[in-house]
This record gives sequence, C-alpha cells and structure tokens, in this order.
Amino acid sequence: MRAVLLNDINTTPKLVEIDSPAPAAGEVVIDVTACGLNFADLLMTRGQYQERPELPFVMGMEVAGTIASVGAGVETLHAGMRVAAFTGRGGLAQQVCCPAAWCVPITDSMPFTEAAGFLVAYGTSHLALTTRGQLQAGETLLVLGAAGGVGLTAVEIGKALGARVIAVARGAEKLEIARKSGADICLDSEGLDLRAELKALGGVDVVYDAIGEPLATPALRALRPEGRFLAIGFAGGTVPQFPANILLVKNLTVIGLYWGGYLKFAPHKLAASLSTLMAWYAEGKLHPHISHVLPLDRFAEGLDLLRNRKSTGKVVISIAK
Repeated sequence: MRAVLLNDINTTPKLVEIDSPAPAAGEVVIDVTACGLNFADLLMTRGQYQERPELPFVMGMEVAGTIASVGAGVETLHAGMRVAAFTGRGGLAQQVCCPAAWCVPITDSMPFTEAAGFLVAYGTSHLALTTRGQLQAGETLLVLGAAGGVGLTAVEIGKALGARVIAVARGAEKLEIARKSGADICLDSEGLDLRAELKALGGVDVVYDAIGEPLATPALRALRPEGRFLAIGFAGGTVPQFPANILLVKNLTVIGLYWGGYLKFAPHKLAASLSTLMAWYAEGKLHPHISHVLPLDRFAEGLDLLRNRKSTGKVVISIAK
C-alpha cells in the first residue's frame, strides 16, 4: 500500500510502498478514506512532540474510513462499518491498524473529510473548556489562534456553552471565518495591544491558547480574578514562562491540556466527550470548517499550509484507493 513514511527526524517524509497491516487481538484495520493533518504532525517531524514514535513510522494522527477487518476479541465493530479514529500515527496511508477502542462509529450523513478532522480538534476544545477550564454560560472566553484547527472549534464550542467569545487571529479573512463560527468580538493580532484591548472590553474569564508568545502573557494579564488560562499548544514557537506572583495576586490558574493523554489515564472522559460532540454534530450544532482537501501525493503541501499558517480550520488529505 502507499504510505507517507518518516525515516528520520528533520528529514522530508516520503510517499512509499509498504506492506499492508494485519490486525492483532483487539485491533482493527481501516481502509482510510481521509486523514486529518494536525500541527502535531509537524512537531513529530522535528522530534518535538510529546509522543515520539520509533523511527521510521508512517505519519498521520487521525483518520476516517471503513473497517476492512477486525482482530480476535473485537465484538462491537465489524467489516464495512464507517468510523473515525485517533491513531496517533499511521494515518497517511491506504490502510491503518489501531486498537478498536480508538474508533468512533460515524453516521452515513457525516462525510469522511469532516470525520477525519473532527476528533482531535473538537475533542481538544471540548475537554479543555468543560472538564479543565470549567467555562460557564455568561463568562467571557478569549481564543488565541481562533482560525486554526483547534482554535476555530474553541470558538464554536464556547458559543455552544453560552460564553461571550473574543477571537484573535491574523487578517480579515481569518477573523471573518471566526465570526461565522460564532465569535462575538474579533481582534486582528497584527500590531495589537492585546492587554489594553481586553482591559477596555472588561477582561476575560478563560483564555484558550494554542499559540504561545507573544500573545500569551498579555492574555494572562487580562484575566479577571479566578480566571483560567488553558495551555493548548505553542504554534507561535515560544512557550510562555509566567511569573508566579501574577497567578498569586489575582488567584489565577494555568491549566494544561494534552488530549491524547486521556487515552492512557482517563479514556472514559475522552469517550464521554466525543459522544457529546457527535450528538451535537447530529443536531446541527457543529459545523466543521475545512480549508483544504488534498490528494495523498500532495501531503507535503498540506504540511506547508500548517507550517506557514496559511490554512483555516482543518487540512485534510484524501486517500485514493
């Protein structure tokens, strides 16, 4: 089968032919129709992600497709079922093998392209805002990187939870996308005095930060007493370093969220979150935004779109059979 293989850190991934997988006990093989790209894929090529698969490995963290075969002991899934799955790796290929527990059945009405970019982005924002950030109706949510893969879902979920949402992104086009996803106030990050602007707006209760510096510190300083700062990622390249005295004086909380980690220590929380999100999607409350769908042989273009921050929402790779 065709697959995108990374042979070594800081090298260019290659589209190659490798053997098709076979499921072990408790596993399934999925015929991949689409694979969602994530900023984490870029970090993996640099050896900078929390998870470091043994080299060489096939790239691609989340997929959607049809189950081709199941291993021993798999009873809830069967060949022919439509599923989305968080695979961690292996998704940029015509087939991928993963634990059955990592699969989420999807309805016939959910396009594979939307399903392929759904789990990580929506799952991250939902767990962050509900379980970790405890966002309440009537509070003000600030989303940094509001037009990106996870940021846009935070805008959408924040509105669904009843918050006032302030979106920060670069450029009118990205801000318009955030507005259409529910943002009440849109701020262009270019030349922005973020702390002053947020102070004029009355401050915020929760910060959702997928960017890091230079916006993270002024966002933290704009939090109201007992505010919560959600550290989601560092697409800007610089990890924030917060003075503890700021946290003390205003009774602030800085909270980390690594969505994939829930598979290891609290999979029931992840499963419950995804169940809620799939129900919201079926009810028409969520509208995934995909800026680019590219064929497998153009996967490098997709990674470049993420690297240069030229995409909005998700970039999805279509896997031709």
